[in-house]
Amino acid sequence: MTIEIKVPQLPESVADATLVAWHRKAGDTVSRDENLADLETDKVVLEVPAPTNGVLKEIRIEGGSTVTSGQVLAIIEAGAAPAAMAAAAPAAVAMTESPTAAADAAKLSPSVRRLVEENQLDPGEIPASGKDGRITKADVVEYLDKRAAAPAVARAPAVPASAPATGTGGARAGRVDQRVPMTRLRQRIAERLVQAQSSQALLTTFNEVDLSAVLALRSRYKDRFEKELGVKLGFMGLFVKASIEALKKFPAVNASVECTDIVYHEYYDIGVAVSTDRGLMVPVVRDADLKSLADIEKEIGDYALKAREGTISIEDLTGGTFTITNGGVFGSLLSTPIVNAPQSAILGMHKTQDRPVVVGGQVVVRPMMYLAVTYDHRIIDGREAVQFLVAIKDALEDPARMLLGI
Repeated sequence: MTIEIKVPQLPESVADATLVAWHRKAGDTVSRDENLADLETDKVVLEVPAPTNGVLKEIRIEGGSTVTSGQVLAIIEAGAAPAAMAAAAPAAVAMTESPTAAADAAKLSPSVRRLVEENQLDPGEIPASGKDGRITKADVVEYLDKRAAAPAVARAPAVPASAPATGTGGARAGRVDQRVPMTRLRQRIAERLVQAQSSQALLTTFNEVDLSAVLALRSRYKDRFEKELGVKLGFMGLFVKASIEALKKFPAVNASVECTDIVYHEYYDIGVAVSTDRGLMVPVVRDADLKSLADIEKEIGDYALKAREGTISIEDLTGGTFTITNGGVFGSLLSTPIVNAPQSAILGMHKTQDRPVVVGGQVVVRPMMYLAVTYDHRIIDGREAVQFLVAIKDALEDPARMLLGI
């Protein structure tokens, strides 16, 4: 019996997808629920699982093609043995992948699988450090670095005595440009950033916050917090809580513009920017004001893992009334983040750094962080933006009061 493999139903907001790559070829034996191909939309990567055990009889759409919901991608011969397909599909004769290699490949996330296939690697040779023996992107990069370092001397080409100098005034030998098409996600990010800057009146204001009290709170309770609640006590949950405190005081920062109307959202869906190898993603913690600090921390951690493994859904990324982005994890000391339209503001966190400050007339060293809020000046006045940032600062400098709700 033959079964059609179709493009899954795409969300209403997504018109089409790009078939990035097939992980099996015609004639290969496949297992039920094994990921056969990756589909990339402008928001997420979707996997195409095998509906049954069998043999991939025919591939109808090649990698790189644009596809739509319900389109037939391939045909599976359900329950067929590899030998039965050998005569009909010559590609089956060329199949050399071992069962172990196939199992390893099936466990790879889309981003890791793409890196493995681009470099023609055997997953079985890559030491895995991820959960349940999974190979992470860092594992692949480290493997490539080690492989490249070993034969580096042997690969170095001899330079002829007559070769031109490469210093000042000399031509650089072997100049090569690499042209790579943007992924759909990168195209979408570029489109949204340009749209935000061209359609909003963006302005950024800055402040700094003394994180002494936050660090003391974490140091005192982090072990007990993790032991009793099953999640680590991080910074982001406290920043989400502090942002909600400030948003309640300044509703325009939680609003958006629709034509000539201002829409004041009476809920707090907080987007938390997550960096992945495919670009920046912003999963949304919905109704964050109704959730405990532990629930927020757990949800953020789960979203970050899903985003980096390529398993996050479009629903996880949709909506949001306010966004927080943390450039400090990369060492950024100061930045001007761009608003995630149609939202009206975004909070930028930065690196925590010991700096001398004056407290009570004395110069002391405190762990300080610069904060930035970029806002749409069409609906948020400068006074509101400054006071909003001060409200976040006040909440973080006295986190016990914030958490007690007083």
